Amino acid sequence: MSKYFDAINGVVGTLNDWLYGYILFWILIAVGLLFTIRTGVVQLRLFPEGIRVLKEKSHEGGISSFQALMIATASRVGTGNIAGVATAVVLGGPGAVCWMWIMAIIGSASAFIESTLAQIYKQKDGSIYKGGPSYYIERALGYRWLGVLFSIILIITFAMGFNSLQSFNIASAFEHYAGAEHYQMVAAGIGILLSVVSAFLFFGGATKIGTLSSVLVPIMASIYIIMGLAITVINYKTLPEVFGTIFKEAFDFQAIFGGFAGSCMVIGIKRGLFSNEAGMGSAPNAAASADVSHPVKQGLVQVISVFIDTIIICSTTVFIVLTTNMHVNAGDLNGIPVVQKSVQTVFGETGVAVLTFSVALFAFTSLIGNYFYAEFNMRFITESKSAMLAFRILCVVMVFIGANLDLTLAWNIADVTMAFMALVNCIAMLFLGNIACKALKDYQKQRKQGLDPVFKAADIGITNTDCWK
Repeated sequence: MSKYFDAINGVVGTLNDWLYGYILFWILIAVGLLFTIRTGVVQLRLFPEGIRVLKEKSHEGGISSFQALMIATASRVGTGNIAGVATAVVLGGPGAVCWMWIMAIIGSASAFIESTLAQIYKQKDGSIYKGGPSYYIERALGYRWLGVLFSIILIITFAMGFNSLQSFNIASAFEHYAGAEHYQMVAAGIGILLSVVSAFLFFGGATKIGTLSSVLVPIMASIYIIMGLAITVINYKTLPEVFGTIFKEAFDFQAIFGGFAGSCMVIGIKRGLFSNEAGMGSAPNAAASADVSHPVKQGLVQVISVFIDTIIICSTTVFIVLTTNMHVNAGDLNGIPVVQKSVQTVFGETGVAVLTFSVALFAFTSLIGNYFYAEFNMRFITESKSAMLAFRILCVVMVFIGANLDLTLAWNIADVTMAFMALVNCIAMLFLGNIACKALKDYQKQRKQGLDPVFKAADIGITNTDCWK
């Protein structure tokens, strides 16, 4: 069986390197820079405004702006922030961290555009709203087939790829306790437990997911950040060397272009994209669900989600690993076990237990956030009850399978499907970005007049919306 895994992994890995090294790398940077310029650096300029918007309640008792943020953050802030970042530091070196930060700042402009578009073209579905790239591709571009294609790729990416990966990361967090000889048995047990709990939530609906996310996400983030701050403060003397190494290796262009596909630049951007999802087309599905008076409000809120994910949570992992020098002493360890060893050097087994609990929360909230995205895209394809039942059962099965996957294959599959998803969404954003920019101008105009902005589609010259007439 292992030889088949190796063969598949070789093909997927080659495709993975090609997509990121020659196509997606440049497109993500170009799209992010384009919208950074066109919006006047909206991600930094109106960041305080996004904080203000978070305090608003929903207008009609639906999902609030804050709950939509927590759903997006639940999916963004997952084990990728721990396992993915640790893997990037070990494989790509500390320089990968700098490129994650740069990609977060540039990419948050793309996050603003895609989430604003999702709000403009959202649709009412009972008591909640639904939307995302599939919806604005169909309505604004007029290509339902392309919207269906995007939905299929997203379902494969999130319901199968990412959720399998989150399940795997939860299982791997317990390898520290189980030991290599008992790991497979423990992984199977964790897979069964996760499947049962996931089934309860997957069949529970979007409102239940939104409520649970708004409670769990702040708890898990706070626990992890406090632990990371404590480790950083204890090892504060290493900080000058840590920052020096990060920036020195990030801009060692001879090393970067000597092995581009495996360089700190590409690995940093790849892991950064997996973590914050800016421009990928996933977070707009959560952004569309918010009940706000103007689409730009949720666009600004999604910028905050990228900031929380990369600048705060990912950086926490970075300093845990680098200040304890575990990136040098990792040996054969990778992913979550590296972070566990880092924590253990400061807090012993108690710290490892706290981290394991945090990982379980991170991965679990990602499971339900990822499912939220996948369900909305399944509903775009069909509303058939039998199809939805089969879809939910498949999602539960993939949670179980994921706990027993190979690490490298799991990452490569998630990377490849994510790449195709991002490519389709970036193309759509290039064609439709002007609409989001017009909405931003309308929002700023109303704010300058001292108003709480209210959006009317006709004011920016569009008539093909469902909710803003």
